[in-house]
Amino acid sequence: MAYYWFKAFHIIGVVVWFAGLFYLVRLFIYHVEANEQPEPARSILKNQYEIMEKRLLNIITTPGMIVTVVMAVGLLVTNQELLHEGWLHTKLLFVAVLLFYHHYCVKVMKQLQRNECGWSSKQLRALNEAPTLLLVVIVMLAVFKNSLPTDLTAWVIFGLVILMAATIQLYARKRRLDQEKLMTEATQE
Repeated sequence: MAYYWFKAFHIIGVVVWFAGLFYLVRLFIYHVEANEQPEPARSILKNQYEIMEKRLLNIITTPGMIVTVVMAVGLLVTNQELLHEGWLHTKLLFVAVLLFYHHYCVKVMKQLQRNECGWSSKQLRALNEAPTLLLVVIVMLAVFKNSLPTDLTAWVIFGLVILMAATIQLYARKRRLDQEKLMTEATQE
């Protein structure tokens, strides 16, 4: 029974952690874009984004990560045969990349607070796609284990995920260009 408790809370932790990671970098994008605003809006927005980023990281994202990792350890302790599975080793490699991403986001947040961040909003939008790709790979490994499908259906689904990510990027670019156009028109009047 303990295995199922660990598994349930592991899944809850994953959902919370990813929700936080998805929104955190989105806040970074808004934070960087606040630099383009005139004063006093710039200072007000940047201060608000700093507060939101800290709260999101400390109240949601990091606790979600901790619950995920602790429950994963509980799963492995209660079912040690999993440690001999090749798919789990691969999954843990991707989880390690996700942990690095989490800690890199902390570094970016601190750079934003010190006005030392060199990332553009466009670059941050691309960075924001990383957890989506990691989520897809990690979930696929957890579900299919050693029999990860490589047939046409799997490639179609993979293509749809890539198409979705590209569509999001194109929509963000369109919104940005529309906003720039409105700003240009407003300054010409």
